[in-house]
Formats: sequence, structure tokens, C-alpha cells
Amino acid sequence: MARREFITTLCYLERDGKYLMMHRISKENDINKDKWIGVGGHLEDFESPEECIQREILEETGYDIPLSELKYRAVVTFASEKGDYELMSLFTAKAPDGEPNQCDEGVFEWVDKETVYDLNLWEGDKIFLKRLEENEKFFSLKLEYDAGDSLKRAVLDGKTIKHEKN
Repeated sequence: MARREFITTLCYLERDGKYLMMHRISKENDINKDKWIGVGGHLEDFESPEECIQREILEETGYDIPLSELKYRAVVTFASEKGDYELMSLFTAKAPDGEPNQCDEGVFEWVDKETVYDLNLWEGDKIFLKRLEENEKFFSLKLEYDAGDSLKRAVLDGKTIKHEKN
């Protein structure tokens, strides 16, 4: 049985052609330190991925998004030569009006979808962000990183795909 700390969720909240991105600059010992990511976190006891992301969005932004408005888009598996492993449920949702609350994990900024790739993102995040924009179909993505956090291999729906190196 998988340990729940390795099961996570992530959501890209959308509004007016922009994503709400969090610049992870606030926490020490953060695997995402200095990276830009969406909103999300780890599952708690007895939560489904949908319940987890709904709770995480509320805790981190103050937005109360109904379960019916969350779009479950993908399952992403992360594996690293460092021994890290994570199984992540990926969502998108329309953001309600108003600005998000401040969050102790980082700083929020609305970023144009076209320029989001200019941010300091994980290499694999660029792959799934592009896929979210190009295709509505649910997908599975496996991302394998080396000990230096460089993407070694990406497998989309069971097929190895080419990816651009940073």
C-alpha cells in the first residue's frame, strides 16, 4: 500500500488566459524552493484526490471551489535517482473573482499562459502544462529525474517522448 505522503495533488487555477502560480520562496527545505508551481499538497487520511485538492485550494488561496468544478486532468508519476517518489493527481479549475489570500508557502502571481514557460519551472512541469493546453483528454505521465534534478525521461501514456533540456 502506498504511503499517503507520496500521494499529492496539484491544480492550475485559470482566469482570463492566466494561471495562478505560486513562487515557492517562503519555506526552508522545500523540494520546490525557488520554483513556480500551481496550488496543491498531500492527501490526508480518507481523502480522495478531489477532496484533497479542494481543501488545499481553500487553505492556500481562500477560494472555495465546488468539487463539480474541478477537472481531473492527469496522473503524474515522479521518480528520482535521489530516491524520491510521488504520485500526483493533476487538476485544472476556473478561479473565482477576487485575489487569493496570502500563503505561507510562497507568493502568488497571475501569469499569462504564454509566458508561464519563462518561469523557473521543473522540466517535467513544462510537459504537462503544454499537454493541458493542447488536449482535454485525460493522460498519464511519468517523469524520471537524475540525482541533479534534471529530467532524464518522460513517458506519456506509456510512450517515451522527447523533451527539451533547459
